[in-house]
Parts: sequence; C-alpha cells; structure tokens
Amino acid sequence: MWRRRRHSSGRPARAVNWAALGFTSIGIVCLGYYCWAWVEAGLYERQETRAFEARIRWGAPYGKGSIPPPAALVPEDGGLLGKLEIPRLRLSVMVVEGVDSGDLRKAVGHIPGTSLPGEAGNVGIAGHRDTYFRPLSSIHPGDKITLTSMQGRFTYRVVSTEIVGPDDVQVLNPTGRNTLTLVTCFPFYYVGPAPKRFIVRAAAG
Repeated sequence: MWRRRRHSSGRPARAVNWAALGFTSIGIVCLGYYCWAWVEAGLYERQETRAFEARIRWGAPYGKGSIPPPAALVPEDGGLLGKLEIPRLRLSVMVVEGVDSGDLRKAVGHIPGTSLPGEAGNVGIAGHRDTYFRPLSSIHPGDKITLTSMQGRFTYRVVSTEIVGPDDVQVLNPTGRNTLTLVTCFPFYYVGPAPKRFIVRAAAG
C-alpha cells in the first residue's frame, strides 16, 4: 500500500539564491549612482554655462584687432576655465582646472602642467570615455574644435588620433606650434578600467 510522502517540517521549499540577490542589489546601487552622477553633471553644466556666458558678455574675449589679452591665470583646482565645443559631434562641455575624479565627474579637465588657453604650446584636456568624451569615438581629421576662455576664443582643427599606453605622457610635451590634445580612456566600450588612452591632436588655425 502506497503512503503519501510528507515534507520534513522546517526545510525550505526553495533555497534563496543569495548570490543573485547580491548582484542585483549591487546593480541597483550602481545604476542609482550613475543616474545621480548624470543629474549632478547636468545641473553643474547648466549652472556654469549660464555663469560663463554672463562673464563673456560683460568681459568679452579678445579677438583680432582688439586690446591684447591679459596673461592667462591658473584657476583654483576645480575652478571653471572655459568651454570646449566640437560642432560636428554636437559636443559642448565646460572645462575646469584639474583632473581629479570629482572634476571629471562634472566636466572635462585641463591637465595641470600643460599650456593654458591663450598661451603658446600644447593645451591638454582630459575627460571620461563614458560621459562627455564618448563622442570622440567618431572624431575625424579636419573636425573643428573651439576652446573659449576669458582670454579669447581659440579654433583648432583635428590633425590626427592615436592610441597609446597609460604611461605615454609624451603626447603632452610642448610642441613647435599651438596645439590642443584631448585625452580619454580606450576602448570606449570596455568594461572596467580601460587599458589604453585615446589621443586627439589638433592644431590651431
């Protein structure tokens, strides 16, 4: 005679998959942080753009035939330096002084030790590949780049791009003419810390 098999009391019918629950929780936290960072960056961008444009209106940058510009002053770390635009890529972003993680979360950063806008030499600017500098994946030689500061509006044309190692800092060395060097991590869609650097070199004119 068959008897019905009883479930032992106290034994769960289904084991909790703690690993899946943990990864899901981590994913939610990361997504929340990413969204918060984007909101913070967007608010900073709008606020600083308005402030910068007001400064430009009241103390317009110098151009040809005007009074010579004052000497470029180095802002405090995290201070607003100017605005970078690449029209074809619809890229417009504020530039701050410094490349700390907090600086690059809200803008792109002028690399300390390189020339300032308005000075002769090589102006270095760095940005994150997964935020403001993501459009650089589609940049081409000949693309126009403008860099506006209180010293003026400076126009560059992209000359070349290259991929280098993270220690190849010679791309920031002074050059024989006025240049702009943009730096971001590479590959653009790499998961985790990217192993290479993507370099955009542009010449004035």
